[in-house]
Amino acid sequence: MENEEVNEEHKPIIQWNKQKGGFRASMFIFVLSALDNMGFVANMVSIVLYFYMVMHFDLASSANTLTNFMGSTFLLSLVGGFISDTYLNRLTTCLIFGSLEVLALVLLTIQAALPKLHPDACGKSSCVKGGIEVMFYASLYMLALGNGGVKGSMTAFGADQFDEKDPNDAKALPTFFNWLVLSSTLGSVIGVTGVVWVSTQIDWHWGFFIITLASTLGYVSLVLGKPYYRIKSPGESPILRITQVIVVAFKNRNLTLPESNEELYEISAEDATVEKVAHTNQMRFLDKATILQENFEPKPWKVCTVTQVEEVKILTRMLPILASTIIMNTCLAQLQTFSVQQGSIMNLKLGSFTVPAPSIPVIPLIFLCILIPIYEFFFVPLARKITHHPSGITQLQRVGVGLVLSSISMAIAGVIEVKRRDQSRKDSSHPISLFWLSFQYAIFGIADMFTLVGLLEFFYREAPSNMKSLSTSFTYLSLSLGYFLSTVFVDVINSVTKRMTPSKQGWLHGSDLNQSNLNLFFWFLAILSCLNFFNFLYWASWYKYKSEDNNARPSLKAIAETKTTLKSVDEKAKKDESIKDIMRGKAKESSQTSEANSEGPSSSDETDEGKEKEGNYR
Repeated sequence: MENEEVNEEHKPIIQWNKQKGGFRASMFIFVLSALDNMGFVANMVSIVLYFYMVMHFDLASSANTLTNFMGSTFLLSLVGGFISDTYLNRLTTCLIFGSLEVLALVLLTIQAALPKLHPDACGKSSCVKGGIEVMFYASLYMLALGNGGVKGSMTAFGADQFDEKDPNDAKALPTFFNWLVLSSTLGSVIGVTGVVWVSTQIDWHWGFFIITLASTLGYVSLVLGKPYYRIKSPGESPILRITQVIVVAFKNRNLTLPESNEELYEISAEDATVEKVAHTNQMRFLDKATILQENFEPKPWKVCTVTQVEEVKILTRMLPILASTIIMNTCLAQLQTFSVQQGSIMNLKLGSFTVPAPSIPVIPLIFLCILIPIYEFFFVPLARKITHHPSGITQLQRVGVGLVLSSISMAIAGVIEVKRRDQSRKDSSHPISLFWLSFQYAIFGIADMFTLVGLLEFFYREAPSNMKSLSTSFTYLSLSLGYFLSTVFVDVINSVTKRMTPSKQGWLHGSDLNQSNLNLFFWFLAILSCLNFFNFLYWASWYKYKSEDNNARPSLKAIAETKTTLKSVDEKAKKDESIKDIMRGKAKESSQTSEANSEGPSSSDETDEGKEKEGNYR
């Protein structure tokens, strides 16, 4: 009976492949990630040239328009995350925002295809106006809303296909995030090579058309996978729950906390509608929201549960980690704006083939395609043996490695810019090869592998159960703030250095990179990144993982113990079955002996009986 109970308890682990979810369901999400990211990254690295050459923005305005667009895209991921947590399930949210994205790409394609929808060059910072301006910005920011909404819900939807409480799924979840980034990277490689080449060498509208078609096929793939998905229903508004804690804690600010944490208000596990979170001693002032006063009934705006307060604590602990990654994403913005503009005036020849300057980011992408499988198949198993952590190293350790590498990348970018500018001033007819840029791109690509995957897994794992999408969107919020900060840095650095330099010209003035001091800007970001890393170290050491309190994340030891339990149960069952077989054999033999005895004693029996009697007489 006991064996049957244990087997029933572990039945979901044994029969996992027969259920919904898992990597079978994730395959459709990987396809969407690859096809959608193919267009997104192609736009990210090349559309700055579309703004500059077709829509006639100047150098700084082109860079700022791109960074504002990218920042808006990532910021709007919070909208998708909030809606999928509160009102619609994550699949429906993906499809609705995906439809907006496709519609925006259609408008962008039409404007690029029709010359009458292009502005005339005017020599100003921006030449778009009237109906052209309305169509341009409407399509651009509809694209930002659609793409952002998808990003805010798709990642959490993919992670939902794995049950964190299942030891095998807990081990598979980091692998899912690695493969998700790998699939988007593979799509990006096609985008920055094939799509960018079509856009820059043939015509922009053909590039946009390919992107539109790819995104459409991606969402068709997502729909086809519906029979295999685990679809979680939305819950109570996370913003409402956070607001309740803040309001009640403020009302109770003059009350004294009880000596024992057991006296704090919490509902039983049977009555809980969300996953319970264990109490922590950080930010004790919020615990006042859990004081249930005498003669008060437990109502939402009168008292909050310990779990509800801990959810707010988790989000509060996440914020410094989020803030510590913004500078890195500001560095990323430079590689997609100024580095592309650097490449456009370098030697683009690779033998007889001319490489489009926006295709330069394929270098870190190729590194990622090679490094992610190496990381997954070699580094993680080795690290697991040492750390006994399902991911090999913790999520914050991954982020820390990425922050260090991003600082190194910016320092190298400054050195390469000095070499490029000096050669261009010496002999502009023989510029250095654009592949000098591969050093800064390659190092930053490795940094991105560590940081992006680390943040996605960190925000998903640590988030309360009813805030998974919103919390995962914090990764994109960091990207958004990084892009917006890039715009601010460009304007502020230009303004400040214009006053300080003897030439009265800013580091990034005008349209000629050879007359600017881009290298100083890169070194400024390198120093800032280095200081930011020490800031991150402080907050990472202060952060308390949710699993340290409620053991939500099973360790490899727990996984091994589960497997050992299952194995011992199977062995015990087999042993019991063998004993039963032996007993059946003995019973059968005994019955045969009884039958023989009923017919009469044998000669040997008589002899034995005689000996026994003889012994007794003696």
